[in-house]
Amino acid sequence: MKKLVWLAAIVIALFALDWAIRAPDSQARGLTRTIAEKGSPELLAYPYQFRVLKVDEGVAYVTTPRSFDVPAARLIALLFPDINAKDANDPAFVAAEKRLAAIQGEAQTIVASQPGIRAVRWKIDRDWLTAHGIEVPDGAGP
Repeated sequence: MKKLVWLAAIVIALFALDWAIRAPDSQARGLTRTIAEKGSPELLAYPYQFRVLKVDEGVAYVTTPRSFDVPAARLIALLFPDINAKDANDPAFVAAEKRLAAIQGEAQTIVASQPGIRAVRWKIDRDWLTAHGIEVPDGAGP
C-alpha cells in the first residue's frame, strides 16, 4: 500500500513539474486574456485560439498554427473541413488563407499594443498541430 502511495505522489509531482515548466508566466497569461477581451467576435470564434507563451525582455512569444513546414492546405483542411483544400485556386480556400492571416494579424496587433511589449515573435504550436494529426518536422517553425 505504501508503494502505491509513493508511486501516486511521484506521478503527481512529475505532472506538477511538467506544468510548472510549460506554464506561461503571469504576464503571458494576462496577454492571452487581453486577446480574449479585446478580440473581435471573428477572432474569438476562430477555430484556433492564439496564446502568449512567454514574454522575454519585451518580446511576446505567441502560438501559431502556421509554418512554412506545414502546408497551408493541411491546416485549412483541418480548420475548415468543408473547404476544398486540394485546390489552391478555389475561392473559398483563398478566402480561408486570407482570413487566417487577418486573424493572426489581429492577435499580433492586440499583443503588440500592450504596455511593455516591443515585439511579437511567432512560435509554432506543435502540441496543437500534433493533437490534430499534423506532424511538424523537427526544427520547423517560425
